[in-house]
Amino acid sequence: MKLKPGAMLIALSVAVLAAASAAAQPASTVYQQKSGFVDANGVLIYYIEFGSGAPLVVLHGGPGADHTYFLPWLLPLARHRRLIFIDERGSGQSERLQDVSKYTIETMADDVEAVRLALNLGKIDLIGHSCGGVLAEAYALKYQEHLNHLILNSTFASTREMNQVLAREKAQMPPDKLKRLNELEQAGLFGKGEAWEHGRYPAEYEKLAWGNGYFPFLYGARPDSSYDPAQGNAPTNWELYREMWGSLGEFVIDGNLKSVEYVDRLPTIKVPTLVVVGDHDECDPALSHEMHKKIAGSQLVILPNSGHMNFIDQPEMWQKAVRTFLGG
Repeated sequence: MKLKPGAMLIALSVAVLAAASAAAQPASTVYQQKSGFVDANGVLIYYIEFGSGAPLVVLHGGPGADHTYFLPWLLPLARHRRLIFIDERGSGQSERLQDVSKYTIETMADDVEAVRLALNLGKIDLIGHSCGGVLAEAYALKYQEHLNHLILNSTFASTREMNQVLAREKAQMPPDKLKRLNELEQAGLFGKGEAWEHGRYPAEYEKLAWGNGYFPFLYGARPDSSYDPAQGNAPTNWELYREMWGSLGEFVIDGNLKSVEYVDRLPTIKVPTLVVVGDHDECDPALSHEMHKKIAGSQLVILPNSGHMNFIDQPEMWQKAVRTFLGG
């Protein structure tokens, strides 16, 4: 059908407006996800990466957790950084070892370096949360020439000092709950119940320790309504957990993490460092103040109404602090 001149003009105008509208819409950015395994010092280490920009390696806590608890909370960083999450040896999807003595902070620091080399990352930014912050310190103390920035989030540099903090937190439990928790610890926590339960805490102890004991120090402004004390802090590998944290319970570290006494070595860290902590963090802010004081030129951010999971409690403040520090 042949259009009249006026109709042709209207059709052309509509087409031009549609094209202009499409041009005004910003193109969506796609961040392709990649994952795999790095054979690091004879141990297969799982990694997942996505994002755009300079590489930022993220280290999880536990010991024995995995990278998944960071997600989706750290996703916005992908707009400014190439994010590389790893599951530390024995954790998550990484290889488990029969010789549990090889689960140490020192061997894990070497694994991080092996991942950096295998993925050709060059100099990296590094963030560690909780026990992952201890690992980040160990890496910086040995490999800081490969670092651009270091972020220590809700962590400690002295197991002796952390044990003092844990004892104070334990003492704040409701008296009846504390009494029962002490009874369970004195009776021994492992080898109880059915055969399949021997290698982990009894369910009653998990609820007391990770509920009444830890929960007040985990969250503040945004407590996670899906948090389950019986599972929320459970490691992905109990053998690793007992080797590193210990077997006496949640409120004393008696495993090989006792080797972590880095306070006097912190002044040797010369890379730009950010220390982040919640104002009522499980890793008491006093520990972060000490790290800030020992690392010359470091920055300290204390997030209000926040616990150990401060990137969940105050996501916008946390993101802004990290982006500003990294220059994103």
